[in-house]
Amino acid sequence: MPDYTTISLETDARGVATLTLDRAEKHNAVSAEMIAELTDAAAEINKDEAIRVVVLTGAGKSFCAGGDLNWMREQFDADRATRMAEAKKLAMVLFALNTLEKPLIGKVNGNAFGGGVGMMAVCDIVVAADHAKFGLTETKLGLIPATISPYVVARMGEGNARQVFFSAALFGPDRAQQLGLVAKSVPFELLDEAVEAEIKPYFATSPQAVTAAKKLARQLGPRLDEALIDDTIRQLADTWETPDAQEGIGAFFDKRKANWVK
Repeated sequence: MPDYTTISLETDARGVATLTLDRAEKHNAVSAEMIAELTDAAAEINKDEAIRVVVLTGAGKSFCAGGDLNWMREQFDADRATRMAEAKKLAMVLFALNTLEKPLIGKVNGNAFGGGVGMMAVCDIVVAADHAKFGLTETKLGLIPATISPYVVARMGEGNARQVFFSAALFGPDRAQQLGLVAKSVPFELLDEAVEAEIKPYFATSPQAVTAAKKLARQLGPRLDEALIDDTIRQLADTWETPDAQEGIGAFFDKRKANWVK
C-alpha cells in the first residue's frame, strides 16, 4: 500500500479494510491532499481481491469537520476555473467512494459537518456514536452544499433533505436516523461491536454477487453521473461569486458575524 499522510488504510486477515480519515488535530477536515489520497485509496481497494468489506471512520474525536480552513481560504482567493477544478476533485472522490465495488460501512465516531455528511451519504450503511452531531452548514457562509448534494439527497430523499439541507441547523443521531442518513446509533463504547455486527454477514456472501448487487442498487436509484456532478459544480461556482458568499466567507475568516445574522 502507498504511504499516506492524511488517511490510513489497513486490512486485517479476514479482508476487512479500515479507511481512516487521519487528521485528528484538524477534526479530519478535508484538504486537497486528503482528496488525492482518498482517490488513490479507493482505486487500491477496488484492485485488492482480498478485501471483502471496507469501514470508513475518523481518527480522534471527530468523523469529519468538512472543508479544511486553508483549503477554503485558497478557494476564496481563487478564480472561477480553479474553484471549479478543486470542487470537481472532491466530487469525484465522493463518486469513487459511492461506486466502490466493496460494501462501505460508515463508522461515525464523532461530529460530521458539510463534506463529512457527504462522506456518510456515500456509505452503504452508517453506524454512529450517539453523542455525534451533524449539520449541512454551508448556507451560514453564503454557500450551498453543492458537491455533496447528489449523495445527500439520494440518501435522504428530497423531502427529508429539505428539512436540513439549507437551514444549517445541527441535529443528532436520532434525527439522522429519521432522515435515513444513519442506520443505528450506539454509545461510543459499543461502536466497534455494532460495526462488527454489520461486517459479519458479508463473510457468508459471494464477493462477486455483492459487487453486482451494489451496482444494481445504484442503477435503480437516482441518476448520479458526471453530467449531474458538473451541473452542481457550476451552481457552486455561481454561488461563490455572489455578494452573500463574499460576505459570509469573509466574516468566517474575520471571526465576526455575517451581516444577515440576527
